[in-house]
Amino acid sequence: MRADRAALVSAAGETIRKGSKSFHLSSRLFDRATRERAWLLYAWCRACDDVADGQVLGHDAVRTDGAQQRLSWLRVQTARALAGEWTGETAFDALGAVAAECRIPQWMIDDHLEGFAMDARDWRPRSEADLLQYCYHVAGAVGCMMAVVMGVDPEDRDTLNRASDLGIAFQLANIARDMSEDDAVGRNYLPVEWMVEMDVSPGQHMKPMYRERMGVIARRLAALAAEYEASARVGAARLPFRSRWAVLAAANIYGEIAREVAKRGAHAWDYRVVIPRPKKVALAAQALQEARREPKAADREGLWTRPMTP
Repeated sequence: MRADRAALVSAAGETIRKGSKSFHLSSRLFDRATRERAWLLYAWCRACDDVADGQVLGHDAVRTDGAQQRLSWLRVQTARALAGEWTGETAFDALGAVAAECRIPQWMIDDHLEGFAMDARDWRPRSEADLLQYCYHVAGAVGCMMAVVMGVDPEDRDTLNRASDLGIAFQLANIARDMSEDDAVGRNYLPVEWMVEMDVSPGQHMKPMYRERMGVIARRLAALAAEYEASARVGAARLPFRSRWAVLAAANIYGEIAREVAKRGAHAWDYRVVIPRPKKVALAAQALQEARREPKAADREGLWTRPMTP
């Protein structure tokens, strides 16, 4: 039996509430139609990530086998949903609904799935450009899809690039925060060139002897995230007011994660960086004031850009 849209929205809302308190809080600032569509898209992104990483709602990732089989299943279910079929999987039916409503371009969905394919290949970045490419696929492409959900024309390249920049900033913050957790499941998203510069042995980088040096790398990630966040704020100014407010709230919260990791330095991974709810509310209130002002100018020159953006 095909689920109706209201049921999909309800399930998707529960998914984002449990899967990301930061995004859930920010999403509540959207107008109702945009909020529902954002939840539907999030449900698919969350499900893909969970299946790929063998986790539940973004937590407790484990080393898993059969990465290529899981990736194949994601592709098949996604294709079915985009073709208008009922899959019986809430997250994929949610994607089918929002993709049809907003006409999300196929290339954005394919680009996001490529991020999971990179993980399935046990891909590792050699350079900073490699790292940014990965961040684009796993998060920047989601920024592009969210921009379309918020009404951005898929032909508006500059605004899409800046939406991608925000996703990249988010992912850089995640990588800085999650170094220890990623290491526990055999993953390392830090460029080999950075590790060589710091004289750190890949695979040994989270050992106590290297913590001071990893603190330096964390600050480098946070500084890079700030560059992409500044670009994204220019793009956010082009959105409808409620969407602008929501996007800036999310930017403030994730920016705070990166800043907190950088501030802790060698102790950043003693316990997981979490932004308390009162602080999140304060950052959302700050975003309201920022949404009423023109952002600081931020040229994209020198920032990584998807090579074949349509």
